[in-house]
Amino acid sequence: MRVRPAALIIDNDSILTMQYSYGNTDVYMLPGGNPDPGESLREALQRELHEELGVEVQVGEMVLCGEVIDWGGKEDTLHCVFEVKGLTGQPELNAEHTTAVAITWVPVSELQSLILYPQVGVKLLAHLEGTLPSTHIGRIEQPFV
Repeated sequence: MRVRPAALIIDNDSILTMQYSYGNTDVYMLPGGNPDPGESLREALQRELHEELGVEVQVGEMVLCGEVIDWGGKEDTLHCVFEVKGLTGQPELNAEHTTAVAITWVPVSELQSLILYPQVGVKLLAHLEGTLPSTHIGRIEQPFV
């Protein structure tokens, strides 16, 4: 199982996502990536955000983690979402480090209607409302794209 840290970046009641196109389907991901050998999750997240978006951040507490298992033959993944503050710089895609087609600020109110990877919109809303009972959310039911 691989581990993927991701960033929850909120500004003006919107969440920063990276938009990907798979055929005719748009999929939104929280920015993040895979740790390099010897790198902590927080270090990986800082590096990935710098490489892919050209920003510096302060990584806070983990807000949730959950597993996507047996997803269409892809490797099982533990997703760890961290609160991120202190965003320095204007996010801009770096095509050398990502295949995302756009940066999209998604209003919090639209989280439930998007195709996210991982599909944690409802859990993020619960976290923001202070009603998420546990950081570990278990298995994430992920639709195929």
